[in-house]
Amino acid sequence: MNQPSSASPSTKVKFFSGETLPLELHKVRVVQKLHLVPVERRLAAIQQAGFNTFQLGTKDVYLDMLTDSGVNAMSDNQTAAMHQADDAYAGSQSFTRLQVAVEEVFGKKHFLPVHQGRAAENVISRAFVKPGSILPMNYHFTTTLAHIMENGGRVVEILYPDALQIKSANPFKGNMDPLRLEALIAEHGAKNIPFIRMEASTNLIGGQPFSIANLREVRNVAQKHGIMLLLDASLIGENAYFVKKREDEFKNATIAEILRALCDLADLVYFSARKVSSSRGGGICTNDKDLFDTMKNLVVLYEGFLTYGGISVREIESMAVGLRETVDETVISQSPSFIEYLVAELERLGVPVVTPAGGLGCHVDAGGFVPHIPQKEYPAGALAAAFYIASGARGMERGTLSSIRDVHGNDILSDIELLRLAFPRRVFTLSQTKYVADRLHWLHQNRGLIGGLHFVEEPPVLRFFNGRLAANSDWPQKLAAKFREDFGDSL
Repeated sequence: MNQPSSASPSTKVKFFSGETLPLELHKVRVVQKLHLVPVERRLAAIQQAGFNTFQLGTKDVYLDMLTDSGVNAMSDNQTAAMHQADDAYAGSQSFTRLQVAVEEVFGKKHFLPVHQGRAAENVISRAFVKPGSILPMNYHFTTTLAHIMENGGRVVEILYPDALQIKSANPFKGNMDPLRLEALIAEHGAKNIPFIRMEASTNLIGGQPFSIANLREVRNVAQKHGIMLLLDASLIGENAYFVKKREDEFKNATIAEILRALCDLADLVYFSARKVSSSRGGGICTNDKDLFDTMKNLVVLYEGFLTYGGISVREIESMAVGLRETVDETVISQSPSFIEYLVAELERLGVPVVTPAGGLGCHVDAGGFVPHIPQKEYPAGALAAAFYIASGARGMERGTLSSIRDVHGNDILSDIELLRLAFPRRVFTLSQTKYVADRLHWLHQNRGLIGGLHFVEEPPVLRFFNGRLAANSDWPQKLAAKFREDFGDSL
């Protein structure tokens, strides 16, 4: 493995004052206006949105921390590449350039483009999942679960016990337990398990990574039983960064080497380009021609021709550049360093957060923040709405509201209730991050004012996107009044 040069990038700098802060290793050359509206407008906006942050308009949002999907800042080189797009329907040179980048970064020669990550999940599920299939994974993602269930499969999460602990010293809470995996295979039979899925990094439990040592163990089990190993690489850059920082074997490896080591252990890799390459689109890649052939006609049916897959050719060009930038440590480390800073600051202030800090975002423990709200009243959703009222910042509920109902119509309660505050790459400044910490601190001091929610419109699938809720009391008005009392004329 290559040794790091003396000029190896560092995202943390010690100041003469003794403070250590994450330092932006980029400059801002294009800006976009933000809106910080008064608390009265924020209260009205969240009511109009049905207490669902997905339904807020950006004119009412100051910091959009809903997701990192499709909202990462593109680089100057990505933007420039979009101008050389070849818009041919078939045989586009833009696709060829992307295909080369995929093989260079992921090490897979057969590539199928799709319009986003859930489109890849649709193709994979239709190709390999059938009624009665058992799908072991380190943790599910909402759209993954929906596609697997749509095709008659069942997800089984195989975690170590501390994966769901809010506070932990385990650097790899996304690891899969190979002994439990062996037991699951023995119980159901390898023929009923089309693939084992590993998500890098586990979105719903705090963006927690897995180690390469663990992936090797899972790979050995998969090979032993002839089961395909599937890697969701949407946040693989962050997972590679944590491997470098936390796994001794790879402390001197480059991000590119670590990323390839992860992908080399998988039979099939899929990703959302909205995350991994800061562009729109997605893809599926493999070195197995038979797997490629099984899926390619589904791409034509559901996405488009094999050389564009429903993606704009301009986005294809930016994706090719973005994939290569993902292995640049100065690019991939910026969000994790800001997340780590915010997590440490919130811990200092007594606000309950998931530790260790993960990728994607800062995850606030809603169960610990508002323990007086029962899970059936959606505490994480209520906290997301309350935080918006307090700050104008839009986060995302990751808890029971994002779950599903059982066959009897009862909520399947989430393992943990989290408010996710996403950090898109190179979007927010340190002063904005400090603002988030301050408003969360104030909200925590006034947490007793926050109450629960109930559905008034509930879609049957992925209800957290379009569902509408209402407050169970007048707690939103009381919270807004308390804000005005404490902050005076301040926004």
